[in-house]
Amino acid sequence: MLEKIGIFVLFLAPLVFFHELGHFLFARLFGVRVEVFSLGFGPKILKFVKNHTQYAISLIPLGGYVKMFGDDPLAGSEISQDDRKHAFIYKSKWAKFWIVFGGPFANFIFAYFLFFSLLITGEKGPEAKFGSIKEDSYFSKLGVKTGDVLVGFNGQEIHGLTDLAMTNTTKTVETIKVLRKNIPIELKISKNPEEVIKEFLNLSPMLRRPLVVDREGNVWGISLSETNLDLNLSLEELNQEHLGQKIYLKKISYQPLTDEKANSAGELDHIKILSEPPIALEWNENKEEKSIFYFLNKNHYYPLDLVVKSLVLSSPADKIGIKRGDIIVGLNGRPVNSFEEIRDSLQKTPEGKEASVKVVRGNEVLSFKLLPEVSGSEENKVKTMGVFSSGDFVAMNFVVSKAHDPVSAMYFAGKRTMETIYKTLEGFKKLITNEVSIKSMGGPLAIGKVASDSFNISLSYFFKIMAFISINLGIINLFPIPVLDGGHIMFIILEIINRRPLSRRKLELAQQFGLSLLFILIFLALYNDISRLF
Repeated sequence: MLEKIGIFVLFLAPLVFFHELGHFLFARLFGVRVEVFSLGFGPKILKFVKNHTQYAISLIPLGGYVKMFGDDPLAGSEISQDDRKHAFIYKSKWAKFWIVFGGPFANFIFAYFLFFSLLITGEKGPEAKFGSIKEDSYFSKLGVKTGDVLVGFNGQEIHGLTDLAMTNTTKTVETIKVLRKNIPIELKISKNPEEVIKEFLNLSPMLRRPLVVDREGNVWGISLSETNLDLNLSLEELNQEHLGQKIYLKKISYQPLTDEKANSAGELDHIKILSEPPIALEWNENKEEKSIFYFLNKNHYYPLDLVVKSLVLSSPADKIGIKRGDIIVGLNGRPVNSFEEIRDSLQKTPEGKEASVKVVRGNEVLSFKLLPEVSGSEENKVKTMGVFSSGDFVAMNFVVSKAHDPVSAMYFAGKRTMETIYKTLEGFKKLITNEVSIKSMGGPLAIGKVASDSFNISLSYFFKIMAFISINLGIINLFPIPVLDGGHIMFIILEIINRRPLSRRKLELAQQFGLSLLFILIFLALYNDISRLF
């Protein structure tokens, strides 16, 4: 938890610093006295004064502020004639505009700098790999297979997941290009591009290592080769490639992953292939009718992720007697081949009804009845039984793009910045017109999770996400809501139109409305954050 908090602060601090620095520098440029420059809100932890400005780090790291002399439009008459040359309220409308716009502008410049730095050094990010594709699904009908890597979209190269988010969605997708075992394959399609991306992101990205257990708890690696066990060829890929041929099981020494190492990138020191000769399983079934999972289960071998790693104390599973090491092989009268299937099947259990669970324990097959625990909001209910999986997943591969020369990096950084601004504006438009649910909004907890996840993937991915959030922060601050930068710019424009400042009463009403609207948006974002957690 402390590590995640540290990553969140590391992620947010530069965004806040550059935003406030933009206000600060433009204020100084136009001769406005800056009284306080603070990173964070609330009680000041560290502070010092230099050139009439107090610099501070405050307790709550969820923003910051620049306090300028004479920035209260309701207190202009209280400023003496001598001090008015240093007061924000007495500056020209042009100066006010740039001082207010300076914060969002700095966010855009910071994003450009991050993109430029990544381009000249080369980027490392996760490849856009297709997760588990079910039969009769949209991508299956197109000919896409589990494990294919998306490298092209309408003629545009894709170097990773973030590139996919920046693709042109204004025209119908005509082609996608995938890599299958390093062989490029182009597929022709005709579908709304946003639907294609949505279909892609809905695929489960977690592909399981080719590991199974027997009834005695021994762990085996499975392969289609008698001599070679590829631990990065997933169970899902083996299922689509076996073609009814022999399956070889190689016994391994397996050390279960700890929670700290469960998400580590590709470490295999917990797996050791033993020198014992492999076991060959002859395929005697009609491949057209049966999957590899059916064949393995029939021979009493089960995917590793079906093994119960641990239980939540006093959970439904704990209360009925399910134990650590049990292998869950059925739910609600249907066989299950993955922990994901267990989770999905459990959600379909009618609320208030018991679910039937079948487990293998040694040479016994036991049946239980349990009442799932329901959590979450009314619109987002989640049913759980309180078990954790022993799953071991194939680590994601990374795409390393070549470094650009400084001139081309300047061009592409600008292009990427403008594309991100456009995509962000397009996203907010869809939110306002209800094309996208307001439940998709996220607050500090969502940002913290994105920061932590991206940091654990790679530093270049972390900084790329930081650039995206910086642009989001700049655009949000330009919303024409009183108390935000965009609200102040709106007041300046209204002053120009009316040729005089707004009345005291109008300013007070506007600020009250702005604060109320801002609190509602913050509440919705936090509510969505908490709903996703619980």
